[in-house]
Amino acid sequence: MTSRLIGSRALGCLAVLIALLWAAPTWSVRAQAPDVGTEAQRESGKALYLKYCSQCHGEKGDGEGHGTPHLRPRPRDFTSGKFKIRTTANGALPTHQDLVNIIRRGMPYTSMPAWPDLSDQEVSNIAYFLTTFSPEFAKAENVPQPVQLPSAPSSSNESVELGKKLYVDSGCVKCHGTLGRGDGPSAPTLKDDAGYQIRAADLAQRWTFRGGSSREDIFRTMSTGLNGTPMPSFADALKPEERWAITDFIASLSSEAPGYTNLVIAKYVPEAIDLKKGAASFQSARVAHFPLIGQIMEPGRAFHPPATSVMVQAIYDADSVAVLLRWHDMSPEKTGKNGPLLPVPAEEEEEASAAAPGGGDAPSGFGDAEVAPSAPGGGQPPAADPFAEEPAAQAGQPSEFSDAVAIQIPTETPAGARKPYFIFGDSQSSVDLWFFDLALTEPTQLTGRGSTDIKASDAKDLTGVASYDQGEWSVIFKRPLRPSSGAALSQGQFLPIAFSVWDGFSRERGNRRGLTAWYSIYVEAQVVPSVVGPMLRTALLILGLELAVIGWVRWRSRTRGDLGGEPSHPAATSA
Repeated sequence: MTSRLIGSRALGCLAVLIALLWAAPTWSVRAQAPDVGTEAQRESGKALYLKYCSQCHGEKGDGEGHGTPHLRPRPRDFTSGKFKIRTTANGALPTHQDLVNIIRRGMPYTSMPAWPDLSDQEVSNIAYFLTTFSPEFAKAENVPQPVQLPSAPSSSNESVELGKKLYVDSGCVKCHGTLGRGDGPSAPTLKDDAGYQIRAADLAQRWTFRGGSSREDIFRTMSTGLNGTPMPSFADALKPEERWAITDFIASLSSEAPGYTNLVIAKYVPEAIDLKKGAASFQSARVAHFPLIGQIMEPGRAFHPPATSVMVQAIYDADSVAVLLRWHDMSPEKTGKNGPLLPVPAEEEEEASAAAPGGGDAPSGFGDAEVAPSAPGGGQPPAADPFAEEPAAQAGQPSEFSDAVAIQIPTETPAGARKPYFIFGDSQSSVDLWFFDLALTEPTQLTGRGSTDIKASDAKDLTGVASYDQGEWSVIFKRPLRPSSGAALSQGQFLPIAFSVWDGFSRERGNRRGLTAWYSIYVEAQVVPSVVGPMLRTALLILGLELAVIGWVRWRSRTRGDLGGEPSHPAATSA
């Protein structure tokens, strides 16, 4: 009986084991099935895609929409199966949640907006539809798996210093430059796998990073790389603590937010402004930071200018005002020519982002170059060696257009709220245009009554200097407070002011440029009354009044006690 029971149990265990072994492969396949949604979800996503996305990405998902010729960087080609912002390993497809996150959040400083008004289900359905453009999503062997990303440790001065060293040793400096401004020696030669010219990220402006600006976002990019770009994964090349160190160094180069403002405050300086001192004269002046947007109102349009922002400081002395402008630029174009009236042919405006010599593209997020091809058969490409020696970068043909910058203010101080048209004025209200072709040594003064009506001014009031250092232009304009023509600047006065920047490498000239809206410059008073004196006098006056009141109350109390108090006790009197 016992032997039969043991045998029966043995046979039962064997049957269970066989069943588990038979079921294991099926369970594994089911667990690894591609997450591409249901047919109904994909159909719903298709309708939303055609309504909101196809204008840029194309009805076929190939990145060839109606808007593509105007957009830099170009819209994503979903048929390639390459996605930069992911939580998966280098070369892998993104997870469904990765696609949802990009749709929901957008990609800063590109034409890809955030979509906060779509419901979670609508965003999810669009993400499912995107998987239909590449057959790679349907392959079980390509099912994406998120990489393990450790929690962020505390940053320290030691980790920043280590990261600075690793940043150089790992070759980051070749594209991103010593100070992270995207001006490395290889930066002008970067192209994507389709031959389109792109730019390395400006790490000193991390609010522009496409995948997010937090330390966690930067570490993720260091760990996963950006598919189809020269930005490799460092997961195998660097230990986690080394990747965190580089992350901390990058984070130390800028804040997460740009801190944009709307006012330039001109600070009084007692000494006469000396242009030879350069930016050192502006140390006491507050920095104002303004976004640059593309000029898209008139022919010659630039939807995404390479320069994304400009920093402005202003000072004045007894006679003159000086304005310092600084912006990041991949390379200084000090040859050729530029001007606000140089024409941009219509066919050039309609061209896609051309990879012609000297051409350029909009600034990228955290590494936006696309050069790594897919592996044979559509699989995952081998990880690039981040420490491999690169051949010397070949310099492209110099652009025929130089870098340039301009300041504009109304020719006359506005009497009311109306300002001149912000694109170089209009027929009713002209602007005083301070223009500096940076291939020249002196700025010129122009009068604008619209983008097609700009003439040299008779005034010879304007002087200036310009310099370029490690990815940043510094340009100073100087003009009398009371010029021979144009609006005067007086203490306590607000005056409209706007800025334009032309990137010669990207062939910007004329109406193709980055520009700002109207902001204001305020001339601060020479002697700002101190608030300490009035506050102290007020405090002493209040204290004196309080002491007087207290003294009067005590005196009054004693007087009442002497005149109307209790009479003395009779026994005390007789004694």
